[in-house]
Parts: sequence; structure tokens; C-alpha cells
Amino acid sequence: MSGIAVVLSLVYVAFQVRQNTRALRTETYARALDRVAAIQARLSGDPQLARVFQRGSLDPAVLTTDERIQFSWAFYEMFGAFEFMFHQSETGALPAEVWPRWSGTMSWWLSLPGVAAWWRARPAPFSASFTAFVEERLRAPAVDSEAARRWGEFMVSGGGAPRDEPAREG
Repeated sequence: MSGIAVVLSLVYVAFQVRQNTRALRTETYARALDRVAAIQARLSGDPQLARVFQRGSLDPAVLTTDERIQFSWAFYEMFGAFEFMFHQSETGALPAEVWPRWSGTMSWWLSLPGVAAWWRARPAPFSASFTAFVEERLRAPAVDSEAARRWGEFMVSGGGAPRDEPAREG
């Protein structure tokens, strides 16, 4: 009887550990998304910052000193979120399918000349393992060129709709 009780308690403990692991992964991902969402909210709510982001991503030389500082801090926030997700992925605390998405997003940002220049010029370090990961992405870019082409078209033409008129449903 006591042997059966021990086995049942071990099964219960294993079930609890599995549930806690799932809850931890969900909480970790929620924290990561909160960090990224905060950056996205600032960009979508502050047209001046959005312009700095857009112009600086292509060529930081066109930014004033104050704009470069703003650009730099915004990218520190973004890459800080990427670093958090990177480390959470390395420890298994982030769902396995999540990091490839954000790693690809980070690679896309790094493909922009101003972001790559910011990374190379940053005065404060990130962790050694994350830095090595980013440096590898800079050496061997992993960007979907077709997606980049579509994005460029969208930015220029608004996805096919005339610039001053909203798209109409057919």
C-alpha cells in the first residue's frame, strides 16, 4: 500500500513540475512580449521617434546628435529584449518555436545599414554569448530577401493603395 502511495505521489509531483514548467515558459514569453510591445507602442505613438528610427536605420549620419542618442537608446531597449529572449531560449524557459521568430526579426533589423552601424558603435556591451550570436548574424545574414523586397515596396507604395487614399474593398 505504501509503495503505491509513493508511486502516486511521484506521478503527482512529475505532473506538477510539468505544469510549472509550462507556466514558466508562458510567463517568460509574456515578459518578452511586454518588452517588445513597449518599444512598438512608443514607435507607433511618437511620430518623431518613428522618423528617427526610420531615418537612422538607413543612415545614422542624417541624424542630429540628439536624434542619434534617441535612436541608440531605442535600439538598446530593442536589443535588450532580444538578449533576454536569447538567454531564455538557451535555458529552455522560452517555448522552442518562439526564438526563431525573434531571431529572424533581429536579423532583419541588423540587415539595415544604420542598425548594423549602431551595433558596431555601441558603447555598452551585451553579454558575451549574445554578442557572439549577433556578430555571427552580421557575418552571415539570415534575412528573407523576398520578404525584405515586399517590405520595401510596402514602405514606398503603401502596399499598392494610392498614397493619399485608403485602400478600398472590392
